[in-house]
Parts: sequence; C-alpha cells; structure tokens
Amino acid sequence: MPRINSSAELEEIRKDILSSRDPDKPCITLCSGSACQATHCKKVAAALEQEMEKQGLKDKVHFRKTGCHGFCEKGPIVVIYPEGICYLQVKPEDIPEIVSQTLMEKKVVERLVYVDPTTGEKTTFEEEIPFYKNQERLVLGPNTKIDPKSIEDYIAVGGYQALPKVLFEMTPEQVIAEVKAASLRGRGGGGFPAGVKWEAARNAIGDPKYVIVNCDEGDPGAYMDRSLMEGNPFCVLEGLLIGAYAIGSHEGYIYVRQEYPLAVENVTFAIKKAEELGFLGKDILGSGFDFTIKVHQGAGAFVCGEETALIMSLEGKVGEPKARPPYPAVKGLWGKPTNINNVETWANVPLIITKGAAVFTSIGTEGSKGTKIFSLVGKVNNTGLVEVPMGVTLRDIVYKIGGGIPGGKKFKAVQTGGPAGGCMPEALLDMAVDFDQLTKAGSMMGSGGMIVLDEETCMVDFARYFLNFLADESCGKCTPCREGVKQMLKILTRITKGKGMKDDIELLEELAEVAGSSALCALGKGAPNPVLSTIRHFRDEYEAHINGGKCPAYSCKELISYYIDPDKCQACMSCGKKCPTEAIDGGKNLIHMVIQEKCTKCGSCLEACPARFGAVRKISGEPVPAPVPEEARTIVRKSKQI
Repeated sequence: MPRINSSAELEEIRKDILSSRDPDKPCITLCSGSACQATHCKKVAAALEQEMEKQGLKDKVHFRKTGCHGFCEKGPIVVIYPEGICYLQVKPEDIPEIVSQTLMEKKVVERLVYVDPTTGEKTTFEEEIPFYKNQERLVLGPNTKIDPKSIEDYIAVGGYQALPKVLFEMTPEQVIAEVKAASLRGRGGGGFPAGVKWEAARNAIGDPKYVIVNCDEGDPGAYMDRSLMEGNPFCVLEGLLIGAYAIGSHEGYIYVRQEYPLAVENVTFAIKKAEELGFLGKDILGSGFDFTIKVHQGAGAFVCGEETALIMSLEGKVGEPKARPPYPAVKGLWGKPTNINNVETWANVPLIITKGAAVFTSIGTEGSKGTKIFSLVGKVNNTGLVEVPMGVTLRDIVYKIGGGIPGGKKFKAVQTGGPAGGCMPEALLDMAVDFDQLTKAGSMMGSGGMIVLDEETCMVDFARYFLNFLADESCGKCTPCREGVKQMLKILTRITKGKGMKDDIELLEELAEVAGSSALCALGKGAPNPVLSTIRHFRDEYEAHINGGKCPAYSCKELISYYIDPDKCQACMSCGKKCPTEAIDGGKNLIHMVIQEKCTKCGSCLEACPARFGAVRKISGEPVPAPVPEEARTIVRKSKQI
C-alpha cells in the first residue's frame, strides 16, 4: 500500500479494501493474545494453515490471528464467521474435524462449543454465550475481528475515520470541547476528566509539549491495557494522534513494561506501518501536522504506573513520584507540558470523535460515561476480560457474565481497584459500578482489576496479601507509605498467625488514616483501602482471629489443623499415599490419624480422601481431639463401602 497523502486518498483505499472483501466468504479467527499463546494457540494456527492447504481451502477461507477475545479461561478460541460459530479450548488435533465438518460441510462440532457449568446447556454462537451476550464491547470488539499486524483490517472495521475528521474538519479547541462534552474520565485509576487534562496541557506555557501512553499496568491479575495494545495497537495510536493534535504536541511516548513482549512487538510494528503509510511522521495525510512516537520499555516497577514516577523513569532516573502541583500538564517530561493517559483512555478517543459525544454520553451513569473494561478473575466460573457500560451492577458482572461461583460455593466478596482497592461484600452486590459509587463504598475503579472471592477466602489474609505486595513495591520515598504500610503488614501477619493483640484493629485504622491522608502518591494513599474495607465489612473475621484464635475461612495455616474423623475413616490409605511428609499414621483395617507434629497443613489428605467418606476435615479455634486408643483403631468394614 502506497503512502497516503490526503483524506480523499484514504477514503479511496478504504473503499478498495472493503470492496475486495466478500462478507459471505468464510473467515476463521483464532485468538492469539498472550493468554491463548500460553495454551498453545501457535500450534493450533500451524495445524489450521496446514489443514486448509491440504483441503484446498487456502484461497477460499480468510484466516486471521487476532488479539484477545476476552474469554481467556477457555482459550484457544476459534470463531468462524459469518455464522459466528465459537469453539473453545481448541487443540491442534481438533483442527481436521473443524475444517472438514464446519468449513466444508457447515456442521457444528458439538463437543467444542460452550457448555454452561450450571445447566449443562450448550451454546454454539459467540454472541449467545452469556459471557459475551451480557457485555457491550465497544473498545474490545475489534480485537476479535482484526489481525493486529494488519492496518488494512483496522481500516476495514472503521479505523482511521476519526483522524482525518480531526485534522481537516476540527480545530484543536473543538477536539478538546468534544472530549469534554463526552465526559471521558481517565481509565487508569484516577478518573480525572480527560478533556480538562488536555486543555490544561494545551494552555500551559512551554514547548515542546509531550503526550504519553501509560501501559505500565502492574495490578495483580489485571491485563486490560496489555490486551488492547496486543490486539488493536492502531486504535491506541489513532487516539494518541488526536490527543497530540488537540494539545499541540509533536512527540509522543508509549511507556510499556518489559513483561509485555507481545504488546511491544505489535505496537512497534503498528508504528512502523503507520509511518510507511503517512499516519505518522511529517505532514500526516497532507495536513501539515507532524507527529512521531517512541516506545519505551519500563522495568516493571509498580510505582511507575503513577504519572510522575513514570516521567522520572522515562527521563532515565529512578522511578519515584513527585509532589504535585505542579502537575505534568504544566511541568512534566523534561520540565515541559505533558499529558499522560492510560491505554484504554486513548482507545476511547477515536470512538468519541467518530460517533460523537452524544452517543458516548448515552452510555453509563451521570458521573461516569461510556464503558469500562474489567479483568474478571478469582473464584468465578468465567474468567477473562469483560467490557460493560458504566453503572452495571456487581451482581450482573459476577453472575450474568462470570457465571457465578464454581463448585457450588458461596460468594463472599469482590475486590475492585487492584492492590489499592477495596473489598465489596455480598450486601453491595447490587451496587452500580462507576467511579463515584465505588469510591463511596470504600473502594475504587482503579485500572479495572476485579477479583471474586468465595467462602474459603480469609479476608484478613487477603488484606495481608495486598499489603505485602504494596510494601514490596513502595519506592520508599515518603515515610507514611514506607513505614505505614510496613507496620500494617506486620500487624496483619501477626493476626493471621494467631498472635493478634486486643488493640490491633484500632491500631490498623489509625495507621491507615495517617498513610491515606499524608502519603506522597496514589500507591501510599490507596494502600489502606484493602485494610479499611475488610475491617469495615468483615470485622467479625478480625475479631475471630484475635479473640478466638480462629480463622472462619479455615485458610490461615497457623490457625488450622487437619483431623481424620475415626467414625468416618475406612482405612482406604488414600490420604497416606498423598501425604508428602508421612504425617498419616495408619494402615490396612486401621483407623488413620494425622501426626500433628509432622503435618505441614498442605491439604493433600483432604483432597485425597474420597468424597463418599469425607473423613478428613479442617479444625480452627478448637483443640484437636485426642487420638483414638490403639485397641480401638481396628475398622469393622461395612459391606461394599469401599
């Protein structure tokens, strides 16, 4: 494709691309994001290409290796269009059947379609699978249809419509006004209005001005930005270009952590391709606007997700946050006006320009417009990336999209906002999810991490886990974070070991208040949230640990013991065979017992005990019953029980 020198040339190329594509021609797409690569999608792709060649279908069927489809638990995922037939957990050995049955004979391979874990009902078509059906995938949608290394695919689905509109039909002030009218709030965690941020950078004195894409996504279990950058980098570039034009910037940076090699590869390719075709560089599309982008790989420090620490890292310095003001919009990279937004925020910009602010604001709540992508993980049947309108309830996300809690266990809480977020109990399941409601409930939107917890999760230990993460990731620059988080972690660790003290809860609340009000950056200010939200909603668990030496979730190792009920033990020897420390005393026809001194509390005996016996159980907050006397350990078997 030649360099494009005008918006008219771009439209001609768009028409040529669309006219060359037969919408009725079969198209098979294979999710090739990081999650599916971990489940060997490359082998599936090789098998598919080989089989289509063998069957003479190479020129009769489109094949695209796309970005993340979202339903990561079920990868590799294959979707066949135009029907939309969706196959899950596809293996290379499934390919000959898919090609011969579905591509050639239009038959469905029943064993590869979605099966509801609760009802057993099968669903053939992608759009009817509950996980997808209950989403509104405005930003993630193109991920499933385009090859991230094909700029033609991006143009075919409507890409690069917003850029020429901005360059040839709108002034920078009009662009900013449109983004402000859309009430787009930053998706990176702060939720600050993007249009206001852009306007501040444009009006700031100083030249040059810089724009930055923040792809330093560090929340445990979160990978929204990574998947967008892997699956649709052209969309992020287009949004960045529009923002640069509006702000008056001619140089941009994409800050992405080194742990995201596929994202780095795909966005680097996208930049090169955009430069070749005239979407980047000098005189973009003949408009006279110049803009270049560089990719910078961060070393993976969590604190560098904070904008001032990111700027320090980009300058080649230690990634530490700075006091604000001055804000980066006034004094940022190399002391110049700088605008930073995260990947998802930039990806929303082309949609706003193309569809208009009114369409964008028709979705969501009064204070939070548009959609939000969440990383739904934890104790939930359907894990993956979900995109929903702002204002949807936690219950709908967990149950309609997530499919509920596996194993018939009870829902306990959902943690939102990453390490600095809070835990929402069952009583708040019907709360609308938006920036303001989550903050009122003691949590935060964050970048979009959402971890579902079931009845077997200890909330004290859960808070301890995140404080341990934050203590490790703290840059140590300010005392409230460096020392406050460390002290809260010590107290939580003490409580989970059964050594809690009477005043520990009050001390935790006092430390949390100090750290939250006086820490330098968002990491320290948000660190108290896991502690305060779990105390607020699960105070009884803290009290049980401190006052009764009991973990109600039977999770904290120091507070549990494993015990074999002599009335249920059938001496099958399953537990003894699995125990890694030979802590099971027993033999054939002899009631088994756990030798507590040897037990490491790994739970192998509980897993190994046949469900029909249920002899092994956990004990917490009470003494282990005395061993059965030697003379009473012989089992009188019941017929046909084993």
